Amino acid sequence: MTSQPESPSLAAWAWEEARELLVPPPKTDQAAHLAAASCESLLERVDLAPESGIQPPDPGLTLELLRRAWRGSALESLRRHADDLRHRLVGDTVTYVVNRNLNVSNHCVQHCAFCAFRRDPGTPGAYWLGLEELQDRARQAREDGATELCLQGGLNPAATVNGSQLAYAEQLLTTLRDAAPGVHLHAFSPQELLFFAEQDAVPLDVVISRLVAAGLGSVPGTAAEVLSARVRRLICPEKLSARAWVAVVLQVHRCGLASTSTLMAGHLETASDLAAHLLTLVAIQASARSRGLPGFSEFVLLPFVGEHAPAPLRSRVGRDQPDLQAMLRLTALARLVLGAWIPAHQPSWVKLGMDGAAEALRWGCNDLGGTLMEEHITSMAGARGGTFQTVEALQTAARRQGRSSRQRTTLYGTVP
Repeated sequence: MTSQPESPSLAAWAWEEARELLVPPPKTDQAAHLAAASCESLLERVDLAPESGIQPPDPGLTLELLRRAWRGSALESLRRHADDLRHRLVGDTVTYVVNRNLNVSNHCVQHCAFCAFRRDPGTPGAYWLGLEELQDRARQAREDGATELCLQGGLNPAATVNGSQLAYAEQLLTTLRDAAPGVHLHAFSPQELLFFAEQDAVPLDVVISRLVAAGLGSVPGTAAEVLSARVRRLICPEKLSARAWVAVVLQVHRCGLASTSTLMAGHLETASDLAAHLLTLVAIQASARSRGLPGFSEFVLLPFVGEHAPAPLRSRVGRDQPDLQAMLRLTALARLVLGAWIPAHQPSWVKLGMDGAAEALRWGCNDLGGTLMEEHITSMAGARGGTFQTVEALQTAARRQGRSSRQRTTLYGTVP
């Protein structure tokens, strides 16, 4: 049965395909046959061969892996399995990108339960960077060796040119492209792209094609949070739905752009919600590969930071900073579930700190992300990892784990 898209800007084909690809949270009985299995036997069921991406992961096994406690020797075995799969898929070299993060404005119409970044215009802490300031930062980043500018911000209804959100977004990209020629523009989450389309009452495909013409090179896979309707009702009811997020990503990929994939964890999600999210990412990636499309370039685990988050969610979570051990465990599990479908895995040093991110290299990660040079969204939430890393710091983190390192492009190519 077909249904009307959640937004008139979404393509009907993407809306329908999103329904097919969005995996619902697995039910407990799907893993009942594995309840008595040992942790080691569960790990033996995970195919560690690089060609394991031929078959999608089993929902019941995925759920059982995610709901196990994983303590003591079982936890170490989990780590070794994830580390071994990382080695088989991508080798031992740790990669990183030299980039600058530009959070243009924190003016936003939404009120997500986890967000300490958004502000109403004119309130304390509200800001909106002007084009000249963005030009200066882009120019400086290029002079400092950046090959990427990452551009994201709040949903700011006042950010228009002649009444058009899309025209403003185009202006941002062309301004940055002119200031930093040759630098890759990694910009606009699926939520932002859909917002531009809805505000201008145009199809999403029009938005994407015009932004590509203006210089857009790839899309951050943020705003995914957890792709579970139950969780989204609790933490971001005003955001686009999980199905709409999938539909936007499908259109992004169909237009020839790669995107990243993310998961925000460590708050109100359950093992079943996590399983649904990871299985959905595999389903999207399988769809992209079957059509020869770019798909996801990487997976990034984003631990919830609650120190300055709105009080209701912070009190329910009961923790201001990420639980490092829980996030390392989930890092390993994500590596096993995603298998060969998404080979590049990245921790967040902003959220975990550099020591935590370096440790994640032993739990399945092969990339340390970017230098960033500045960051506001997570730092305003109370993250203690900092907002800038030098190339030397990233290289040192890799060396501490006995690994070599190399600079990469946004899409994991070799830097000339």
